[in-house]
Formats: sequence, C-alpha cells, structure tokens
Amino acid sequence: MPTRTLSNSDSLLQIEGITEPQVLQYFETLNAGNFQATAALFAEDGILEAPFEDSLHGKEAIAIYLTAEAQGMQLKPQEGVSQTLENGQQQVQVFGKVKTPLFWVNVAWQFILNPNGEIAVVTVKLLASLQELLNFKNPSQNPSENSD
Repeated sequence: MPTRTLSNSDSLLQIEGITEPQVLQYFETLNAGNFQATAALFAEDGILEAPFEDSLHGKEAIAIYLTAEAQGMQLKPQEGVSQTLENGQQQVQVFGKVKTPLFWVNVAWQFILNPNGEIAVVTVKLLASLQELLNFKNPSQNPSENSD
C-alpha cells in the first residue's frame, strides 16, 4: 500500500501551537472512530504508551487496542508545543481533555515523530490524581458529601 504524505490542508482540526499533520490526523481519526487510520499514522515499529497498559508495539497491536479501548471517547486537544530534537526527530506535546462515557479527564500527549514524519511513539498521561480517578469510578462515594 503506498504511503500518502499528509499536509496541514488535510486536517480540519486546529490545535494552538501545533502544525504537524500526523498529530492533527491522530486526533481526527481517533475522534471519528477510524482506529485503523490512526494506527496507520505510526511507523511500522511505532509504540503507543497508554495509561495503565504495557507499551503496545506495531500498527496492528495499536489498532486492536484502540478498537477495544477507545470506543466512545472524544479527544479535545487544546494547545501544544513542538521542538526538533538533536537526532532529527520531532517532539510534540499536546494538552487537552478526553471525554469518556463516564467523565472528562485532563490529558497530556507526547508524540515523537521520526524524520519521515511518522509517529514513532505516543505517550498518553492522565493529569489527574489517583483519588480523582477513584472518585470518577465511584461518584456516590465523594467524601465531601458525607451526611451525618
């Protein structure tokens, strides 16, 4: 299958500070539920580091994981920064929110793009404390709402 070079004009999404088309397409394809297209943005040996999971290696493993775990999520990237690393790779950090079927959570994504522009690594970090996550899971057990 021939590879297609992405350009900014291929993306409708805008993230303040981010122009890398693969990063924009990552969010668009995930939000559209097109997990095969999301996985195709990764290099053959690409890695997805998702919260609470072992690293996923390769396009197929990433597509399978996203199909199983990302259904119904809406990613709302808001802003980011990009820099070129000494080895020629591009590091892109994006900050935003993710809406799950149960709650919203603040998230940071770190992308490493190889010199060919493919996603080499995405690290997803939840910007919430363990207690906040437990409260999301059991909202009826909010300690501030104790009644005597």
